[in-house]
Amino acid sequence: MTTKTYTVSLDKLIREFNLEKVYLPKLPQEILISTADVNRPGLQLVGYFDFFDYQRVQILGKSEFAYMERLPQEELECCLEKFFSHKPPVIVITRGLEPFACMLELAKKYEVALVRTGDGTSAFLSNLISLLNVELAPRITRHGVLVEVYGEGILLLGDSGVGKSETAIELIKRGHRLIADDAVEIRRVSNKTLVGSSPENIRHFMELRGIGIINARRLFGMGAVKLTEKIDMVISMELWDPEKVYDRMGIENEYIEILGIKVPGLTIPVKPGRNLAVIIEVAAMNNRQKKMGYNAAHELLRKLGMMDDVPNVSPEDNVDAYSAYSYI
Repeated sequence: MTTKTYTVSLDKLIREFNLEKVYLPKLPQEILISTADVNRPGLQLVGYFDFFDYQRVQILGKSEFAYMERLPQEELECCLEKFFSHKPPVIVITRGLEPFACMLELAKKYEVALVRTGDGTSAFLSNLISLLNVELAPRITRHGVLVEVYGEGILLLGDSGVGKSETAIELIKRGHRLIADDAVEIRRVSNKTLVGSSPENIRHFMELRGIGIINARRLFGMGAVKLTEKIDMVISMELWDPEKVYDRMGIENEYIEILGIKVPGLTIPVKPGRNLAVIIEVAAMNNRQKKMGYNAAHELLRKLGMMDDVPNVSPEDNVDAYSAYSYI
């Protein structure tokens, strides 16, 4: 599978961080950043350019300026000439520091965007990296519904017509929030975290068979929707198959892999008479308990004397445990 490269425009960074435009060689919408890594060019200012990634956003703070102020004018112009000649996409000056006159001249000569912020270097770096990690994150789009239930992001998957949107409507009426319906854009923002959102053109819209298209925000209010949410659990909804054996104890944790990250998963069979909204509420609360170290199935088996700690339980043991519980 080929990895698609995403970009974020300098215009978005300017708007997000209220950056001052010192010099722009072209429209900020046309200046694109393609890497979430940033660089403070201390080594480059002393002439070391091995392994220099010129595609990164370059940050010049108080330390870099203090070093440059000590240089003779000719040496200063020489080191900045080498630095600007690599044509990084944008150079950000922090703490509202005044750029050197030769810096502005070199920005124009090599067509390098030069912007400034009054924020401290460390704070700006942290916020910039967080934004770039989200904007440039690897992503996929899944057919499903994403809702927030008791603070847990629940991704509902299943075939068309299985009842995902109807279940989401019931959850909204019970006080929970909708993030996306039909198409869920999932981004891997870190090695452990997936964040889901809705494509902007269909945000807050839902399709209900027999009714048509509705706008959840207009019908239920702003408190019923949310723009993004971390994905804490995946629930696969499928029509009840009487020949299939469904997990009835929950001893073993199931996982679904998305973008290389394993997310706790459940399979919930759908048939008339089941209150899926309540079941999903319970699943969300139970998932939070498991994250906090409590597993009801393990406690029950310990009370039945069938496990001393938390061993690897085989499927056969799972069936025996359920039989023992049913007998009790």
